Amino acid sequence: MSTTTTTTTESEIELSTFHPITQEPLQLLESQVRPQPNDDEPPESAYSTTAIPDGGYGWIVVLCCSMTVFWSNGIINCWGVLQAALLDSTLKEVPTSTVAWVGSLGLAGSAGFGILAVRCIRILGSRTTSLVGVVIMGMSLVASAECVDNVPGLFGTAGLMAAVGMCMVYTVSNTLPVQYFSGHLGLANGLVKLGGGIGGCVLAIAMEAMYRRVGIAWTFRIQGLLTIGVGFPAAWFQKDRVPLRNVPFVDWAMFKSMPFVAVFVAASIGTFALFVPPYFLPLFATSIGLSSSTGAGLVSAFNACNAIGRFIAGPLCDKIGPVNMFLITMLVNAVSMLAIWPVSNSLGPLVLFATLNGVANGSFFTTVPTVVTGIFGPGRATIGISMAVTGWAGGYLVGAPIAGYLLQAGGGKQDGTAGKQGVDVYRPTIFYAGGVAMASFLFVVLAKWKLDKKFTKRV
Repeated sequence: MSTTTTTTTESEIELSTFHPITQEPLQLLESQVRPQPNDDEPPESAYSTTAIPDGGYGWIVVLCCSMTVFWSNGIINCWGVLQAALLDSTLKEVPTSTVAWVGSLGLAGSAGFGILAVRCIRILGSRTTSLVGVVIMGMSLVASAECVDNVPGLFGTAGLMAAVGMCMVYTVSNTLPVQYFSGHLGLANGLVKLGGGIGGCVLAIAMEAMYRRVGIAWTFRIQGLLTIGVGFPAAWFQKDRVPLRNVPFVDWAMFKSMPFVAVFVAASIGTFALFVPPYFLPLFATSIGLSSSTGAGLVSAFNACNAIGRFIAGPLCDKIGPVNMFLITMLVNAVSMLAIWPVSNSLGPLVLFATLNGVANGSFFTTVPTVVTGIFGPGRATIGISMAVTGWAGGYLVGAPIAGYLLQAGGGKQDGTAGKQGVDVYRPTIFYAGGVAMASFLFVVLAKWKLDKKFTKRV
């Protein structure tokens, strides 16, 4: 080892590991005492974290990211409430599956444009990217108010336009904490995602109340103006600690890591099921004889539990390991849909289902970025997370519409006035969602086995 003293300033530390990086003495010391990585792990794995401050201004960044995600998730997680309101008012003659496609397009775009959003961050910086995203989100909602009786217009505004804004905001919220946190990265991610869960909870009740008071068009307008009014100042304080440089669109070498491939597939499959419960809970509630306000309350409860899941998954990732937490998440998700939802023919079991599935659903969004960072380390986390999130686009796009088509096949009515039909018409939809969640769980098992064959070990 050379005896020459080396000093590295913060400005020299890159968040990309695509150029050779000389190890610091402290990092070399760590390499002598840490366990060697699994053969399936990629080079430059998640050990060199000593340069990251693990806090500081990062807590301001976490707070501001949480605030912007509050509004982006308000669009995503509350589409079920907006969908039910549209079907009850201006789109009574439109099939449920068609309206579900609007929300799914927004979801798919919010994930599918992730790699392009990373390029925006590289060119514009995180602050500008987030500011532009907030404005686009807000304007998409204001524009949607003019299209409440026009399905193609909704596809362009609440679908495509909202997707672009949500993707920019969400990508910044995923990548910024990696710049500021190492040992507490799970907690930081959990706090950021907590804002999204709270947004879904609060806005589900608020939008239902606004719809009853001012109608669907003004509900869209008010939500859009609030998104810009609150989200813009929060985005202003989101700044990079170290600018991104030399980040490619796709790093195909990452797919040489079998743990990453298994996690990528598990997350991609899992997204087919994630938004089936919040999108269809309002219609399901009326189908078993509950009121529309009760249905909105169930979505709010689901989103409240979603917020809890997003938060508690962070510290648990730090404590028991992110892959272990991902394993538990998908198991609870699958079991709640396969064992509880099919027998939820009254309010009590339905509340239990919404609670357990909401927690597991929220945990998903905290664990996946933490898992990817754990596999590749902070240097490659940005592109790794964006690639993983881009893989969600398929499930986001067709997951809920498939559920809608299965509802039709089961005899469910296609408008917002379905009335009391019982649980039976929803069972094809329920078992579809539960089945894909179980398949996702099995791929997480594979990822854990490839990382360490001792299932009791923290991974």
